[in-house]
Amino acid sequence: MSECLDAVRQILAAAHFAAERHANQRRKGRTAEPYVNHLLEVAELLARTADQLDTNLIIAALLHDVIEDAGVTRAELVARFNEDVASLVAEVTDDKLLPKEMRKALQIENAPHKSMRAQALSAADKIANVRSIASSPPANWNFERRVEYVRWARQVVGRYSSLNGRLAAEFRQINDELQEWEKSGGTNDFF
Repeated sequence: MSECLDAVRQILAAAHFAAERHANQRRKGRTAEPYVNHLLEVAELLARTADQLDTNLIIAALLHDVIEDAGVTRAELVARFNEDVASLVAEVTDDKLLPKEMRKALQIENAPHKSMRAQALSAADKIANVRSIASSPPANWNFERRVEYVRWARQVVGRYSSLNGRLAAEFRQINDELQEWEKSGGTNDFF
């Protein structure tokens, strides 16, 4: 019982930390929802598709963008949480000093070399991003740009070999829906 309570406390501490660090950020979509909604969606997707609770993976899901987008250091994550969480977040963090196209190419190239847990975290992030782009795209993204992102995400996740069955099925389902959406030229509702 105390182990379960400790896990809940750790996860809520990470959610609170993420909410503070991303407090002024909004998603780029038309609805401009609070960024923390994305973090919660990724964490929930991982928890829902997992075979067993991996507290550090759920924490890393909540924190997966704090290095890239909120100026948090890896060392700060180690101090506040632990080395495992910091390693997972670092493994899915892009080097923002590189040009965007190079970062995207490196994600495809490095995909099969990620740890099993980082593959799951990245796949959940891509699933959430693709859903968001389909249902509430950035106002300045035309259909072609949305399709380009979806195809890139498909390439990255398609190179992951270690996804658990439920997460892989979730990706296959969204991939099938997206292919229908692409064929319609974006005229059909995604959901």
